[in-house]
Amino acid sequence: MLHTVARLHYEGDLSQIEIARRLGISAATVSRLLRRARDEGIVRIEVRDLVAPEDVTHQLVEALGLRRAALVETTEVGLLASLAGPVGQLLREAGLRDGSVLAIGWGRAVREVIRAGLPRLPGVITVPATGGMQEPAPHFQINEFVRLAAEQIAGTPQFIHAPYLPSRALRDAFLADAAIRERLGLWERIDVALVGVGLPHAVDPVHAGAATSSEKALPHAAGDVIRHYFDAEGRLLPWDGDERLIAVSADQLRAVPLVIGVAAAPGKARAIIGAVRARLINAVVTDVATAQAILAVLHGGTASTRGP
Repeated sequence: MLHTVARLHYEGDLSQIEIARRLGISAATVSRLLRRARDEGIVRIEVRDLVAPEDVTHQLVEALGLRRAALVETTEVGLLASLAGPVGQLLREAGLRDGSVLAIGWGRAVREVIRAGLPRLPGVITVPATGGMQEPAPHFQINEFVRLAAEQIAGTPQFIHAPYLPSRALRDAFLADAAIRERLGLWERIDVALVGVGLPHAVDPVHAGAATSSEKALPHAAGDVIRHYFDAEGRLLPWDGDERLIAVSADQLRAVPLVIGVAAAPGKARAIIGAVRARLINAVVTDVATAQAILAVLHGGTASTRGP
């Protein structure tokens, strides 16, 4: 329980109240366990010297070979929502115009960025990067993200009313539908994609309930982008749902001019590195603490854990 609580808070970026609700324990117990984790050295808190985000941004672009990167200062309160500013700046600079296609993935960071607000980009088409998921958690409601994003940018939403992981027979039936096939055709001309970067299910048990047994058992997984799994070196890891996915393919993502990965937790450093090496994202929006953790891993160190 001690390790689970520490991982959920420091690596999964969940609040103490969220952890208490998910594990069926009191918030006071969560607070006590987190304090114990620090006392026993399970979690190490490191106070870093202040550095200019611009300097770290340049280092991150150079170290990872990114097309773009944008950072916010490290802050606990409203951190994910604060990523909306730099995401909006990258979208404005991407040259999107009437008829351009913006694909949107799922995840807590994506949800908070969209809820915080995107800039006006009149006429841009928003489309889900995957089919829907039969999960109640708000960060899985991808068609709602598409609707809200279109409303904010004064664009046009195009929905995909199909599950992201149907059976083979059902997938064929969905793809035979003219309306769905037309919307999936938008994936061939995506101009910008906005996606989250997931942790391995062994590290992030909160999301493991939405995964198949094959996904949970993937060896050496560093993370995923819309269910395309990769190891720390960026090698894609096959699983039994690969051929059934209704999602933008890895090859389609690699052809997109700008794929913005949004994530902010030092525990996601290796996942972000793997996603870049797999060429599933080519731009990163994060906070300074996560960027420094990425640089530490790349320079042979260890990603430190953010404190409360």
